[in-house]
Amino acid sequence: MSVIKQLAEYLYLRKKDPNRPKSAWIGYMHGINRISLLIFLLCLVILAVKLLR
Repeated sequence: MSVIKQLAEYLYLRKKDPNRPKSAWIGYMHGINRISLLIFLLCLVILAVKLLR
C-alpha cells in the first residue's frame, strides 16, 4: 500500500508527509523518479494509440 501512496505523491495527487526528513539529495531522487514515471505513462499512451489504429 505504501507504493501506491508514493506514486500519488509523485503525481501530486496526495500531499507529502510533513514528518518525513528533508534532504536535497532525496528531493533530486524524487524529481528524477517523477520524470521517469511520467515518461513511462506517456509511452504507454502512445503504445495504446498505435495498437488501436
